[in-house]
Amino acid sequence: MAALDDLDGALDRSLEMTERMKTRIRDIRRVRDEGRPLREIVPYEETPLLVQLLTESTNLLHSYGNRVRRTEARALHREGMTMDEIAKLFGVTRQRVSALLRE
Repeated sequence: MAALDDLDGALDRSLEMTERMKTRIRDIRRVRDEGRPLREIVPYEETPLLVQLLTESTNLLHSYGNRVRRTEARALHREGMTMDEIAKLFGVTRQRVSALLRE
């Protein structure tokens, strides 16, 4: 449950970053529509830049997503599911499940 709680918090942070990114996209489009080139827009963008927000959001979800996958795989395995069953459920290979259980 702790992994799910942490993921829930990460999703809230991701939603905040997504809203910031959507605002940036609107701002960039507006200025581009005025005829200004990106080289005059991006260097003056508020930091973190759009691309930095995207990277941060992706890394955040990847990190917490991995933790949930590992935690769920271990719990399911402890409860008697085979690695093949977990692999089919998760849509990954048996080798990936084996790696999740070892990590």
